[in-house]
Amino acid sequence: MTAKKIAAAFKPPSYLKAATRDWFQHVLAEYSLEQHHFRLLILAAEAWDRGQEARQAIKRNGITYVDRFGAPRKRPEISVEAESRIAFARILRELDLDVDPPATTSRPPALQSNRRL
Repeated sequence: MTAKKIAAAFKPPSYLKAATRDWFQHVLAEYSLEQHHFRLLILAAEAWDRGQEARQAIKRNGITYVDRFGAPRKRPEISVEAESRIAFARILRELDLDVDPPATTSRPPALQSNRRL
């Protein structure tokens, strides 16, 4: 099955937020992904939505709470947001959805990009 046929047949999960589903469709249209990349794309979208949910909870509840001993503690949503950001960034790197790297770099050459030419 060609990448275009796979992208046309693949729909984002309905539980994703509308903006995330739009991004998902945009990625499918702009990049040549293999069938196994779709699961990673779903994980990236889920990580993004989870991070945004945590951000809303932080906005609503603040970054700390006072425990039973009167000591300030970090809200659990802080960790959820941070872990979601890291997961999203790592999955994007794995999918090679980032822009081309700088011309001068000491890193080894990147693998072939998934970007459509």
